[in-house]
Amino acid sequence: MSSSAGLARPFRPSPPGALPAEGFRVRNRTKAEGGGLHFFFPTLPAAEKTLKLRGILAILVAVVLVTLAIFYFQDTDAPQLSLSPKPGPISAKTAIQLTVHDAGAGLKSVEVRAVQGETTFPLASQAFAGEKTPQKLEFALDKKGLKDGPVELRVVASDGSAYHFGAGNRAEQSFTFDLDRRAPVISVVSNAHNFTQGGSGLVVYTLNEEVEKTGVTVGELFFPGHRQESGRYVSLFAFPHNMKQGEFLPKVVAVDRAGNERRAGFYYHTNRKTFRQRQINISDNFLETKTPEFEELAPDLQEPLEIFLKVNRDLRVQNRAALAGFAARTAPRPLWDGPFLRQPNAATLALFGDNRAYLHKGKKVDRQTHLGIDLASTAQAQVPAANGGNVVFADYLGIYGLCVIIDHGLGLQTLYGHLSSVEVNEGDAVTRGQTLGRTGATGMAGGDHLHYGVILAGLPVSPVEWWDGSWLNNNITGKLELAAETDAN
Repeated sequence: MSSSAGLARPFRPSPPGALPAEGFRVRNRTKAEGGGLHFFFPTLPAAEKTLKLRGILAILVAVVLVTLAIFYFQDTDAPQLSLSPKPGPISAKTAIQLTVHDAGAGLKSVEVRAVQGETTFPLASQAFAGEKTPQKLEFALDKKGLKDGPVELRVVASDGSAYHFGAGNRAEQSFTFDLDRRAPVISVVSNAHNFTQGGSGLVVYTLNEEVEKTGVTVGELFFPGHRQESGRYVSLFAFPHNMKQGEFLPKVVAVDRAGNERRAGFYYHTNRKTFRQRQINISDNFLETKTPEFEELAPDLQEPLEIFLKVNRDLRVQNRAALAGFAARTAPRPLWDGPFLRQPNAATLALFGDNRAYLHKGKKVDRQTHLGIDLASTAQAQVPAANGGNVVFADYLGIYGLCVIIDHGLGLQTLYGHLSSVEVNEGDAVTRGQTLGRTGATGMAGGDHLHYGVILAGLPVSPVEWWDGSWLNNNITGKLELAAETDAN
């Protein structure tokens, strides 16, 4: 037996790239040696691998933080608030409308409180489910305990955003109103108010405070009042031609800046008037002559009778509505002096209030009311201004044709229609008797004549009264003198 059999064999390293000899094992590296990072970084030293991992974790944390920041800061705008009416004098009955809008995260809640001194009064409160469209809340300063005087309105609105650690954006705004629950006091000064159906009248009264609106109401009609230099108010108003005596219930009305309203009645007497029934024959010759003037108003109609009816009905309504627009352009004091002038040497063809039935070939085709007086003199006769005033219109006006409208103040105006020519311009000041133009047959006129109308706050009234000096003194002039007697309150 060889003596070397029990001796250990010397170690000889394997050549590079050779597999371990049988009987040898590959030892696993410990954690301290970086064995746990071998999967990610099989060829990097342990310290470098640790730094790389920390970098990845930092990036992940940064991404999360950025995401949270975007979510947190994506809506930092508070809800928008607007209030109507604007701060100022207000009554306890005035509806206050709050509009709240949040187009971002949407609305969460709104609360409105009134604060006066040390006392707080809840007015409105509402929760929302993220509405992004404008939302409206309506309320009034009608809480028991509120007193006349300054009231602070505090509005708080929040949205549903994550901002402010989930509390959302918050809008807080205060508005100061002056609560006034006392209506104006009206004292009627004039007396002997006499009216004829279709006619005019005037009332004089005083108010104890500055107001936003005042005048006389007659049914749905409103006739503005005008403050005179004395401080007293006057209102010219009418007994409409188509209103029954029992329906004529005029009231003086005043609305102050806070919105408080008071109405006051006064003594008056009315006279009923019967208006004429008239028949107007519409010939084919008249239709062929007049309808070309109005064809552009009814391009879809071919028959002359159809065009006539459209003009006589629809255009008449439109033209009368336009008169209300001219009424707003009136002077706050009377511009006339004495009785109104009638066109001289002119025959009366039609009266105010005539109920006209229009016949075509013996058949009734329409019915309208004539709201002026038709006067005929020689062809193209001079047309004088009935009284002093300002020209507010001098042009073509539908059924009235070429016409002039003069404002005489206090809502009183005169209309001169169917003219062939006009000698004044809008804005001109005219005197009583000054020539305005010449008569003609423009508009819905069957021959050369003047359509003369008197208009009160846009409503046609009887012209005859204004020609009558006695009526004018008893019903208008005397009251205007009364209105000038005292100083302002």
